[in-house]
Amino acid sequence: LFRVIRREQDEPARRPPPEGTHRLSVVVPAYREADRIAATVSRIRMELAAVVEPADLEVVVADDGSDDGTADAAVAAGADVVVRLDHNRGKGAALREGVRAASGRTVVFTDADLAYAPSQVAGFLEAIESGHDMVVGSRRHAGSTAVVGAGRLRQAGGRLVNLATHALLLGQYRDTQCGLKAFRSDVARRLFAASTLNGFAFDVELFHLAERWRLTLAEVPVEVENSERTTVRALSDGLRLMTDLVRIRQQARQGRYPAPDRSVDRG
Repeated sequence: LFRVIRREQDEPARRPPPEGTHRLSVVVPAYREADRIAATVSRIRMELAAVVEPADLEVVVADDGSDDGTADAAVAAGADVVVRLDHNRGKGAALREGVRAASGRTVVFTDADLAYAPSQVAGFLEAIESGHDMVVGSRRHAGSTAVVGAGRLRQAGGRLVNLATHALLLGQYRDTQCGLKAFRSDVARRLFAASTLNGFAFDVELFHLAERWRLTLAEVPVEVENSERTTVRALSDGLRLMTDLVRIRQQARQGRYPAPDRSVDRG
């Protein structure tokens, strides 16, 4: 069954491109990032200038209820769209609103610390435009490299997450938590609209929905530079993630996730 799922996902679909006023939208969830969001927006534009025409690139910043002026700093930095959550709800919630506001035919999300250089988005964009519904970075892919390694605690936490997700997901993916992912816009909107989690397990829920809907999915290598500054709290967030994994399974058994939409099925 594992091989069947992955074989189905690996085969690109043959469908016309989705609607969208931009070729690419980059969504950046941000919480208390006032001191570096301007540099983030600037670097995204600079590194993607050789990939996408400036007028065809949209930068969306989703401020997750920051109290330090992150949203105002993003506006001043020239972000095309700035979404403001009224209070801190979690990365999943911020991305849900950011994806809803995006107008690109391909939607990518990446973290404000740019641990994954924006130039890497070029490969993700190509894979989406070649027919994949969802393209995910994998730090454990054979071709991935780490410019600055993660701490031992974070590495151990990542391995634990992977082991836990194997009990839920059929595809046995190398890395569900990589902070660089891309989607067809029609797929992105439906995935995030159907998602329910706001914490770190929101990625796993997206994988689960992709499997339920038989979406095409590619795992690609990435180069990562781990940031010393993080909002991750290893113990409490790890426990919450495990609780959310159980919640995904319960919601699936109760039939609370939408059925596949023929409009985003493979052509």
